[in-house]
Amino acid sequence: MELFNRHIQPLIEETLTWARVIMLHGARQSGKTTLARMIAEADNGTYLSMDNEELREVVLDDPLTFLSNQRFPLVIDEAQRGGDRLVFAVKQLVDEERTPGRFLLTGSTNFLTVPRISESLAGRVQIFRLWPLSEAELAGVRPDEIDLWFEGTPRPAPISDFNRASYLERTCRGGYPEVVNLDGSPRRRWFQGYVETVIQRDIAELTDIRKASAIAPLLKWTAGLTSSTVNFSDASRQLGISRPAITNYFEWLQTVFLVHELPAWSRSLTAGTARRPKFHITDSGLAASQLGVDAEALASPTAPATGPLLETFVVNEIARQLSASTRAYTLSHYRDHKNREIDLILKADNDDVVAVEVKATRSPTSKHLAHLQWFRDKLDAVSPGAFRAGILLHTGPHTLSLDDRLHMRPISSLWTA
Repeated sequence: MELFNRHIQPLIEETLTWARVIMLHGARQSGKTTLARMIAEADNGTYLSMDNEELREVVLDDPLTFLSNQRFPLVIDEAQRGGDRLVFAVKQLVDEERTPGRFLLTGSTNFLTVPRISESLAGRVQIFRLWPLSEAELAGVRPDEIDLWFEGTPRPAPISDFNRASYLERTCRGGYPEVVNLDGSPRRRWFQGYVETVIQRDIAELTDIRKASAIAPLLKWTAGLTSSTVNFSDASRQLGISRPAITNYFEWLQTVFLVHELPAWSRSLTAGTARRPKFHITDSGLAASQLGVDAEALASPTAPATGPLLETFVVNEIARQLSASTRAYTLSHYRDHKNREIDLILKADNDDVVAVEVKATRSPTSKHLAHLQWFRDKLDAVSPGAFRAGILLHTGPHTLSLDDRLHMRPISSLWTA
């Protein structure tokens, strides 16, 4: 498998110089093991995998003794499979000796959703999320386009070589390292095996779910609603599963990073602002595979999945790039009772805001900016200076800046050097 430079690596390496424990969590097969091993080997550290049943039994028999006799930094891969016994041993060791850079834990379940574990390492652990590969990582560039958005000066990118078909192909491919060079039947089989593995290993083994077979239909149902709000009552009726069970199962889809939440914009600009979060499948290739569509099927002007999948592709690309940023950003969406929508709102830690709309069109016009223009004017009225830019990302080739702080850019501007 080809190795890619992960943008988050320098940030993790710098954090190891002062933090005692780092948790690197994210979806299975997103590249956590490869990255963690590279970091450990560069510093003459040790690698252990809790996926190895025999080794796991040895470690858990006497974790304090075993861990204290390893070379640091010590990578413990899939640490959640060691449970509380492993994590409490890590806690004791880093409390006894406060040397930084001792442990790099990885996990395919969300560390923050396991209260006993996260609380036991509170104040000791720095948490990073590794997503599947971004298009910027695949292209081998470190773009600064999002930073320029917040400076109010988006780069006037050259005419894009990408066309609608190439965007749809990337949307259906996704960013899992194992799948980026696959297409057709091999890609479909990989995604099928991937979902089965996550459900049987990471969900069924970690919870008392009695109907793990219901998880796969729920994931497929959610893929059909990617980039939309989710109504659990509808899911209950359509899948024949009780609403409490649906809610529980959906939380597990988030815990194993198959789905991620985009909360509603918290500052109400008008009465009737929607408060439901939107949900995106964590990888657009996974979503496309669940729906059984490919780039050719999405190319039809009447294909209903094209817009939602393309939006998920773009939202995921932005989230992946921001995960490696040294600045803090929050992501949300906006929708109100008049059906005014903003696909993605980025807020910096100083409360500056950038609003992003994604359109599958190759020929955007000023009417596509209507919601961005309305959002800008409303935010200017209540928080002057906070609105930095409104960005319309499209599948066409051209760049255009017009009106006040409103810009049209090809989607490829996100990963143009």
